[in-house]
Amino acid sequence: MQTIFSYFESIPSSHRSLILVSGITFFWLLEGAVPLFNFNYKKWKHAIPNLFFTFTTIIINFSLAFLLLKTADWVDVNNFGLINWLPEMPLWLYVTLGILFLDFFGAYLAHFVEHKVAVLWMVHLVHHSDHNVDTTTANRHHPIESIIRFAFTLLGVFVIGTPIAIVFMYQSMSLIFTQFTHANIKMSSKFDTFLSYFIVSPDMHKVHHHYKLPYTDSNYGNIFSIWDRIFGTYMKFDRDKIVYGVDTFPDEVKNSSLKELLKQPFQGYRKPTNI
Repeated sequence: MQTIFSYFESIPSSHRSLILVSGITFFWLLEGAVPLFNFNYKKWKHAIPNLFFTFTTIIINFSLAFLLLKTADWVDVNNFGLINWLPEMPLWLYVTLGILFLDFFGAYLAHFVEHKVAVLWMVHLVHHSDHNVDTTTANRHHPIESIIRFAFTLLGVFVIGTPIAIVFMYQSMSLIFTQFTHANIKMSSKFDTFLSYFIVSPDMHKVHHHYKLPYTDSNYGNIFSIWDRIFGTYMKFDRDKIVYGVDTFPDEVKNSSLKELLKQPFQGYRKPTNI
């Protein structure tokens, strides 16, 4: 564990980029081999706006990374934060707790708030308005949302007290998991259910992308499923009945246009309706 910890303390930017590219490539190929849904779409055409938003997310995260570095260094030097106030523990447990709690602040809490605050929902809508969810959907976030998510992660680093090695571990895991859970891959339903007791599985997350409430407002987690189970936001739904998108924004042509997606947060508030 010490070797891994030391590696992530100074992981090169090129290695972090390689994780992103390798993940998309792997799940892209896997989707072609074992698809969950046989989408009637041109995969490259569908990917263009999603990859654009992936690129803007990278730019924003790298531009603001100095804030993470400064905060992580400060909590480390000052022994500040939840995991630093606990009794001394093995490194593996220290790292596990750091990643677990960062997953709460940077993923679950941020995601939950985006669904409950009207103005933030309109920003997050860009992610939900994809009618053909696949691995490229993972980072389909409007630039404003990328800033919001970064702010929640920064808050988590401060409150939890995570050193930069754990921050980079968390971000790398988060990236792979979001590509995995959005990938259009078909797994054994029983195995998927088994996974969902510990981590967010593909079927579990795809329920969240169903076009109507209450399913849209469920399964907010990214890495660990524990947060949805603790806070009562976990839901199951037959994966064969899932319809992607948002019922109040049904225009697939507009929802595939980069120009329209960039404008989407500034339209009138419309929440999905109940089934």
